[in-house]
Amino acid sequence: MLKKILLVCFMGIFAWAYQAIRPPPPKICGSADGPPVTASRIKLNDGRYLAYKEYGVPQETAKHKIVFIHGINSCRHDAAVITASLSPDLVEGQGIYIVSFDRPGYGESDPHPSRTLKSLAFDIEELADQLGLGSKFYVIGFSMGGQMAWTCLKYIPHRLAGAVLLAPVVNYWWPGFPSNISEEAYYQQLPQDQWALRVAHYIPWLTYWWNTQKLFPFSSVIGYSTSVLSDQDMELMPKLYSIRKEFQALPRQQGDFESAMRDLIIGFGNWEFNPLQLKNPFSKSEVSVHLWQGDEDKLAPVKLQRYISNQLPWIQYHELTGAGHMFPYADGMSDSIMQTLLGIWKDPS
Repeated sequence: MLKKILLVCFMGIFAWAYQAIRPPPPKICGSADGPPVTASRIKLNDGRYLAYKEYGVPQETAKHKIVFIHGINSCRHDAAVITASLSPDLVEGQGIYIVSFDRPGYGESDPHPSRTLKSLAFDIEELADQLGLGSKFYVIGFSMGGQMAWTCLKYIPHRLAGAVLLAPVVNYWWPGFPSNISEEAYYQQLPQDQWALRVAHYIPWLTYWWNTQKLFPFSSVIGYSTSVLSDQDMELMPKLYSIRKEFQALPRQQGDFESAMRDLIIGFGNWEFNPLQLKNPFSKSEVSVHLWQGDEDKLAPVKLQRYISNQLPWIQYHELTGAGHMFPYADGMSDSIMQTLLGIWKDPS
């Protein structure tokens, strides 16, 4: 009898644990229990839908066509935070067209349970092809989107007219970082974020439970905490909130796991290539690549960005004194970033 009771108890605990660590299925847009479809979308070759939004001049008359890659907890509308600050004269005079899309699992783009670094680069290429952007286009990636921009430099460099990485999130486990540099940067994070990234890297199947349990603090980013923001970031938050308030719930509306949590798993997992070893794919210097970074960024440590820029001298590095992670939203930054990308302004630094 005792053995049967213990067996039943064990099975009950196992069933509870399985349910606790298993993410719920996503609420896919357009499904019976999912959010409605309101965005323009394309259907990819594998059957998934990708939602997008266009900004700037009409695509048909554009001289410069740009794909914007949003960060974690964001969506296609976040490009408006940057494009709204662009000078109309610059947009019209240079013929700038920008398309922003919901990365898989975000906003109104279908989740992609098999998502990889490579698959996102090819999603971007297919989006460009279906929208008719031509053989070459620019990419701008912010934060986690900046990290994903590395995949474009690796897998589709032949399609790029230029690239910008804005405060790109760095994977502490990329091979090549001196241990003293990577460890120092890693331990500058909040303890709760150190643990959240350890889980995402070493035991990714526990990521959902870790970031939903109530026993101890989980990822500050998943929890929308402002504790990881710099002084400048806090000054910029009212501007950001005023623009984002209408779509604040949209990014993770299909579920937290297939959006933000899968970002952690992929972004801080074992990459199939090492960005620190990328060779310059643009032999004739006809394409420029830029990495912008604030020296007070608490999410993407400046120490690691400096090391990356030294290892990859073909990337033009722009460090901003006193700037945090949200510097692209500061007055005048959008114009500076865009002018530098298009080669019509020289960085005074």
